[in-house]
Amino acid sequence: MRIALVVTTWDRPDALACVLRSVCGQSRPPDELIVADDGSGPATGEVVADCARRATFPVLHAWQARAGWRACRARNLAVSRASGDYVVVVDGDMLLDRCFLADHEAAARPVHWVQGCRLPLDPAATARALERPGAGRAPRPQDTDLRHRPQARRLPRLARLAATAASAFVAVKGCNQGFWRDDLLRVNGWDESFSGWGPEDKELCVRLGHAGVRRRTLAFAGLAWHLHHPPAPRHAAGAGRAILERTRSERRLRCERGLDAHGGTRPGAS
Repeated sequence: MRIALVVTTWDRPDALACVLRSVCGQSRPPDELIVADDGSGPATGEVVADCARRATFPVLHAWQARAGWRACRARNLAVSRASGDYVVVVDGDMLLDRCFLADHEAAARPVHWVQGCRLPLDPAATARALERPGAGRAPRPQDTDLRHRPQARRLPRLARLAATAASAFVAVKGCNQGFWRDDLLRVNGWDESFSGWGPEDKELCVRLGHAGVRRRTLAFAGLAWHLHHPPAPRHAAGAGRAILERTRSERRLRCERGLDAHGGTRPGAS
């Protein structure tokens, strides 16, 4: 299978540099890397260009002009340019364990999407990573809070056993997910009517469920460490929850504004 890794970012080039170094160090490299950029400035372009010079795989910069928070559109734009048949999506502040993509590949199954964990780094560990990207030690379980430490160890055998049961304690979060590209096309990708922080990740996965695509969960594998930052503004959360509830109540499969606006096609047509 060909894996396209999509990294979503906006104007945090120091964090993105750390993340892309972790991408270049993967035991199973992506077949292509696409940076989904929601209107960052030139410094981010320089980070992506530097990664492209060092990488052994194609690196694309899917940039769009900044017009408020449009992460859904940025992701759809990136996926529309992907050639891989499997898409792993992470945020641009998630440091990836060396076996991150290998673990996602092992977890992939037909008619399933995969939810991975987010392990929050404390401010001190984040500062160390940002000061010396690629040169410092890897994050350790003690760099995160007590609640997340049980998940902060890579235990592949346990991960295989926990693929279903772990869904009870791993929330849906768009910072670490894997999808078959055809499944994303079937539901038209992320709903671009979301503007600002909200449950756009949950809404997508509800539509996948309506389409018969079930969840698998990566716990004790596919480790990804979240670089600390202040919480995003929540002023648009109410509008986002309304979209989510409409999707649930109407059992919607496809969003109106999604992948097809960027040349996406229905599954099997590309």
